[in-house]
Amino acid sequence: MKTYKIASIPGDGIGKEVIPECEKVLNALSKKHPEVAFQFEHFDWGGDYYRKYGIMMPDDGLEPLRSKDAILFGSAGDPKIPDHITLWGLRLKICQGFDQYANVRPTRILPGIETPLRNCKPGQLDWVIVRENSEGEYSGVGGRAHQGHPIEVASDMSIMTRVGVERVQRFAFKLAQSRPRKHLTVITKSNAQRHGMVMWDEIANIVAKDFPDVTWDKELVDAATARMVNRPESLDTIVATNLHADVLSDLAAALAGSLGIAPTANLDPERRYPSMFEPIHGSAFDIMGKGLANPIGTFWSAVMMLDFLGEKALGAKLMAAIEKVTANPKLHTRDLGGTAMMSDVTNAVIEEISK
Repeated sequence: MKTYKIASIPGDGIGKEVIPECEKVLNALSKKHPEVAFQFEHFDWGGDYYRKYGIMMPDDGLEPLRSKDAILFGSAGDPKIPDHITLWGLRLKICQGFDQYANVRPTRILPGIETPLRNCKPGQLDWVIVRENSEGEYSGVGGRAHQGHPIEVASDMSIMTRVGVERVQRFAFKLAQSRPRKHLTVITKSNAQRHGMVMWDEIANIVAKDFPDVTWDKELVDAATARMVNRPESLDTIVATNLHADVLSDLAAALAGSLGIAPTANLDPERRYPSMFEPIHGSAFDIMGKGLANPIGTFWSAVMMLDFLGEKALGAKLMAAIEKVTANPKLHTRDLGGTAMMSDVTNAVIEEISK
């Protein structure tokens, strides 16, 4: 038996609901396939931890995570705590602390889910967005001075390094190479940002030479939003900076039907540290505790975790169960226009797994 050690960090809001549901699903998968087991260790970090101790997670919090095979993360965000504290104090502390430089967000229209795009058929929207996850616009470099005075100034610097840009673009080209269409779109804004983004473009031209079987094109980020809506079939694999991909991936999830179904993986491709898997929907405090959350994004994130751990057959089985459930409109949660509860979806996925 192979036992995977998983750090379970529900975080805030509906993260506290969907992560336990995901544990149920993974345990059901293990019960059906006893050659694989999951050992969860729970960490109560987040807003409630901050209210007790003044920090989102312990200063040495990365240490107990190092020995884990993967991290399951719920969400970071609390309406009573400034967003920059919740994000930098927990999620980004883990991402940057473990150099999870490739954020991967697959997007496609799952069976039974309607897209806001007119006349868009399944298969025409099937993307993977690769987000640079360690520097760029979210490097944390900047500051404020003369706060509260008329001359107050604030700055945030976008830091791009050659090694940071090259490694994420190389990862994206390899990912595109592994997909049927072998096509990559490099998102840029080099017409306005004439230093860092010009370097981004130059490096793309260099890296592309090592992947002659991958076709690629370049798109300005503002034009990319229109292209995602008007010509979704023209896109496949996408790579963009930290901020650009953050925005585009939320748009992508909405175009596929709901943020509630969208997964993400924060990867250390070199596997020096554990990688982290999470839904992208956020803490959604307005529905917290009501059983209304859509757990599909978390379950799909678990599929990505299984794939990364080398358990592709189990990942495929879980994905097939997810698609069987989404195909049934009676099992759509409120974000998809249905009336199903979170527990209904979980139970249905477990039932499919157990067959």
